[in-house]
Amino acid sequence: MSSTVTPKKPDLKIQSAATAKKIKAGFSFGEVTQETLALTKRLFIQLQRRPSTLIAGIIQPLMWLILFGALFQNAPKGLFGEIVSYEQFLGAGVIVFTAFAGALNAGLPVMFDREFGFLNRLLVAPLASRFSIVMASAIYIVTLSLIQAAVIVAAGAFLGAGLPDVLGIGTIALIVLLLVLGVTGLSLGLAFALPGHIELIAVIFVTNLPLLFASTALAPLSFMPNWLQVVVTLNPLSYAIEPIRYLYLHSDCRLSNIVMSAPWGDVTFGGALLVLLLFDGVALLGIQPLLRRTLS
Repeated sequence: MSSTVTPKKPDLKIQSAATAKKIKAGFSFGEVTQETLALTKRLFIQLQRRPSTLIAGIIQPLMWLILFGALFQNAPKGLFGEIVSYEQFLGAGVIVFTAFAGALNAGLPVMFDREFGFLNRLLVAPLASRFSIVMASAIYIVTLSLIQAAVIVAAGAFLGAGLPDVLGIGTIALIVLLLVLGVTGLSLGLAFALPGHIELIAVIFVTNLPLLFASTALAPLSFMPNWLQVVVTLNPLSYAIEPIRYLYLHSDCRLSNIVMSAPWGDVTFGGALLVLLLFDGVALLGIQPLLRRTLS
């Protein structure tokens, strides 16, 4: 009596995993770019359908320029150093704080995608790189920040704050970019770490105003008590505000020019840029383990 041998059925899970690996290995840099652009386009479509975020992000800093400029219009000459008007002093602070506030909100779209289940659909999709989700959010926030900065620079020029030259405007864009990248990274890290949008909004509210007042956005460093000067020199916002303020006052921009006199020594233009680069490095490296755990 002959016994028949039943052929072993192929393991579909193993085959699908192997196929996925082959497909993933075949992905190119162009496909990652295509994914990133598609996800970025999705964010801009959302902005087009609900433009209130961009409109509010432009109106608020303009109100700051107008109201605070009028509040200190009769301030004694020389109170803000060589600056002619308070609008000229305030312009740099408004540019930086607007970019900071927008970057701090970068994690909210990701958090809402988490809560509504869209992020889970992206994570199970055959993406070439799941980090394209993060890169798309970063591109979106950087673009909005640069648009807001351009509007503030134009409004400041109209209000009498002056206008830097072409090189100065390009340097302002670079400084805004450096600040936004680090803050956006931290916000996206919080979006993956915190349980919900309520906690993220609470962190944003708690962080916003203290970092504003603990910077040189509204008052010069020499105007503050000693303990607050130490706190302000630990705030990354100050290292973005002072170089931009320097660009409004001087046509020559060298890395060796002093932009801030801290309690522990003078800070040069190049030193301020280096601090922003270190801030970006610490922020982006700090969120890497969290992103790998969530997106891998």
